Amino acid sequence: MREPNRRESHMAEADRRPIAARNTGWAMGTARVLARSGITPNQISVLSVAFALAGAAALLVWPDWRGMLACALCILLRLLCNLFDGMVAVEAGRGATPIGAVYNDVPDRIADALFLIAPAYLIGLPWLGWLAALLAITTAYIRVLGGSLGLAQDFRGPMAKPHRMWLLGIALVVSAALPMHAGPIMLWTLAIIAGGAALTCALRLRAIATQLAARS
Repeated sequence: MREPNRRESHMAEADRRPIAARNTGWAMGTARVLARSGITPNQISVLSVAFALAGAAALLVWPDWRGMLACALCILLRLLCNLFDGMVAVEAGRGATPIGAVYNDVPDRIADALFLIAPAYLIGLPWLGWLAALLAITTAYIRVLGGSLGLAQDFRGPMAKPHRMWLLGIALVVSAALPMHAGPIMLWTLAIIAGGAALTCALRLRAIATQLAARS
């Protein structure tokens, strides 16, 4: 397989979501261990969907504090997968590959939908979960659209993937601790995620339009 050249590597780095934890000792050490284990970055990306399925199922099977805590844990594990898939690729010296871009994005969209729709069914408002999932997926579509137009991919919020996942995870933990208030907590959390994702879409679209106008 052809090794990516220096320009391709630079472009791939520019299109990676900035995550501060990448530069921590524990993350780099864990990435080295994973790279030596033989697990591939694509397998780690697919594993994030397995955690999302487990989290969604936990909420539906145990619609109480057990399911909420299990789902919150699965959100954390999903975010760790998102952190390590790219780091393992770098550690293993595999660089960026065309198929890797597919594995990097598609599992994320599936995981987003599962994590956002399941809590909505828990509180009897499935439409809100579907709306939040649709808007979350649209934020990613606009980001990739910018990349396809030759622009740097835009990871801004206020409700980018890490923001909505951390917010949802915290809300699940709080709901587990305060079960009498779980309904309103999840309602407002999903509403904030949906509204924030809509704003994120608007900001990313405006940035794309501004850059294209400047280019022309």
